[in-house]
Amino acid sequence: MSLKTPAKRKANTPTPAKRAKKVVEEEVRVEVEHRSHGKEKGLVLALGQGDVGQLGLGEDVLERKKPALVTLPEPAVQAVAGGMHTVCLGESGKVYTFGCNDEGALGRDTSEEGSEMSPGAVLLEETVVQVSAGDSHTAALTQHGDVYVWGSFRDNNGVIGLLEPMKKSDVPVKMPIDVPMVKIASGSDHLVMLSQSGEVYTLGCGEQGQLGRVAECFANRGGRMGLLRLLSPQLVHFHSRKRLFFVDAFCGAYVTFVLSKDGHVYGFGLSNYYQLGTKSTSVCFTPVKLTAFKNSTTCWVGFSGGQHHTLCLDAEGKVYSLGRAEYGRLGLGDGAEEKTVPTPVPGIEGAQVVACGASVSYAATKDGSVYAWGMGTNLQLGTGEEDDEWSPVEMAGKQLEDRAVLSVSSGGQHTVLLVREKQES
Repeated sequence: MSLKTPAKRKANTPTPAKRAKKVVEEEVRVEVEHRSHGKEKGLVLALGQGDVGQLGLGEDVLERKKPALVTLPEPAVQAVAGGMHTVCLGESGKVYTFGCNDEGALGRDTSEEGSEMSPGAVLLEETVVQVSAGDSHTAALTQHGDVYVWGSFRDNNGVIGLLEPMKKSDVPVKMPIDVPMVKIASGSDHLVMLSQSGEVYTLGCGEQGQLGRVAECFANRGGRMGLLRLLSPQLVHFHSRKRLFFVDAFCGAYVTFVLSKDGHVYGFGLSNYYQLGTKSTSVCFTPVKLTAFKNSTTCWVGFSGGQHHTLCLDAEGKVYSLGRAEYGRLGLGDGAEEKTVPTPVPGIEGAQVVACGASVSYAATKDGSVYAWGMGTNLQLGTGEEDDEWSPVEMAGKQLEDRAVLSVSSGGQHTVLLVREKQES
C-alpha cells in the first residue's frame, strides 16, 4: 500500500503554532502609561484671537478677552493649542478639533461652511490617550502605543509634507513604526516621540536642528536623500558611554528637550537667544547634555518653549525662564534682559504646569490658579487689555470662578485651559 505524500502547506499560510503565538501576543498587548496622559476630566475654556475658528465658539465669536466655555460632546481630559487650531481629547478617548484646516490639521471634513469654527470629531477607531499639535499638524497617541498624525509639516519655504514628501493628509494616518510609544510632543513643525523602551524618535522640519539627527548640511529638505530623511520617523542617537533611558520629552517651537532617567537634561535645536540653555547661540543639530540645568538640588519635571524663550518647572513647583526677554515673556519684571541660564520667576508658588505661546507664558498651580505674562497684543493673557505684562498676573474671569485650572496650552494667537469645578476636588 502506497503512502500519500502530505500536501504542501502554502507559503503564506500560518502554522497552528504561529496562529496561537499571534493570539497570545494580542492578548498580552500592554497598554502604554505615562504621567502626561490626561486622567482628570474637565471643561475647556478659550481666549484670545479666533478669526479662523481656533476658539471653537462658532462663526460669530472671533475674539475673547476673557476665558469662554467651549461646548464639547463630553468632558475633556486634555486640550492643546496648535498654531491656529485646537485639539481636545474627550474622556472616552475621542478627539475633537476646530480652527484652521488649510493643511488638514483638523483631520476631518470641513467642507460645510463654518464647520471648522466649532468642535467636530475626528474619525479614529482606536482609543486615544494623548494629543499634541503644531502649526499645521496634529498627532494622537493610542492606548496601545500607536501614533496617528494628520495635517502637514512646513519649513521656511512652505509645505514639506507629513509622512510622504509634499503630501499632506486630511485624515489620520498611522505612523509606520512598530515600536510602542508612551508620549508625543509637537514643536511648530516637528514631532518627538518617546518609546516605551526609553528611546527618542523624531520627524518633521529639521532646519533649526530640532530633530537632533539631521546634520546641518542635510537640514534643508534632507539634502540628496530628499524629504524622506526628515519625514521618516527615526531614532535619535545620543553619544554616551552607557545606554541612556529617557523618561520624558518636551518641545518648544524649534527646540527639543528630553529628560534621562538619571536626571540629566539633553536638548537640540535653535538657541539664538540661549533658549536651549547652551553656552553659545549656535544651532545644535545633535543632542547636547545641557549643563545649565545641572544642579544637585533641582529635579526638573517640565519644559515648554515659545518662539525664542523657554519655561522650566522643578519638582518643588518653582518656575524658571530663559531666552529672549522682549514683551515680558520671561516674567522677570520691567526691563528684564535676555537670560542665558534658568532664572527663577517670582510670584508663583506650587506650580504644576508651565506653557508657552510664541511670546506669552503661563503657569498653573496646584491650588488651581493660573498666571500669565508676556505679549498682550492677541488678548491671550486674560487681562482684558492688550498691554504687555512683564510679571506674572493671575488670570480671572466669570468662567474661572469656583473652578481650578488643570492645564494650559497656548498657540500663535489663542490659549486654551482645562478646568474643573473646585467642589469636585
